[in-house]
Amino acid sequence: MDHARTLGVTPGSEDPGKVLERVIEAGADGIMTSYGVIKHYRERLIGRIPTYLRLDGGPSKYREDWLRYSEWSLLHTVEDARRLGVDGVCVMGFMGGPVEMRTYGICARVIGDCRQDGLPVMVEALPCQQVERIPDPLAAEPMASAARIAFELGADIVKTYYTGSPESFRQVVRNCPAPVLIAGGTRMDTIEAALKVVHGSVAGGGVGVVFGRNIWQSQNPAGVVAALKAIIHDGSSVADALLLMAPPAR
Repeated sequence: MDHARTLGVTPGSEDPGKVLERVIEAGADGIMTSYGVIKHYRERLIGRIPTYLRLDGGPSKYREDWLRYSEWSLLHTVEDARRLGVDGVCVMGFMGGPVEMRTYGICARVIGDCRQDGLPVMVEALPCQQVERIPDPLAAEPMASAARIAFELGADIVKTYYTGSPESFRQVVRNCPAPVLIAGGTRMDTIEAALKVVHGSVAGGGVGVVFGRNIWQSQNPAGVVAALKAIIHDGSSVADALLLMAPPAR
């Protein structure tokens, strides 16, 4: 739930408190969100559910497009995270883009600062689009390299994109000793399509997801959480997981 920091108005996230209650009650394993959301809804999060704080950020969508940034900054410190009482932090690693070294410097600094008390660091490691040396950012080799570089920087958890098949995703996982989870990106056309991606990533060795819009832009966020849990924790098929998508309560 860090999308509005870059996108501003984001359908489905108008009331963060309502979203939080829905997904927490549905059994989400954790929340990754912005400083403002944690500050405002702290009593609903801290001590109730594992909470990760996004520390870094770039320009809004009104200036630059996703993965094409010319600027990226550390917006909040590890000390800010400690004062909020969060369970972990998240930063970006943009491989191949103009801000590659800037993001890697932020990763190194944050990971080093978190060693003091073992605060876990999730690095969202992504190959950048429109880069000559990365003709297909969703291909296994660049995705595996982005994840491996994040591990080399010291990431405790790596978040990246699914590569399209369990076989190709195994290359990412095989080259990254840290646990690998997948991002959801923009909302997929159907819940079934999203669940197929999740099932494939788990079959390829992934350990979970860090999903936003595919949950809280759904008409039934609680049902999506239940279906995700069934696939990730219980090894359910996509068909069985879809059966858990009961209509939302009125």
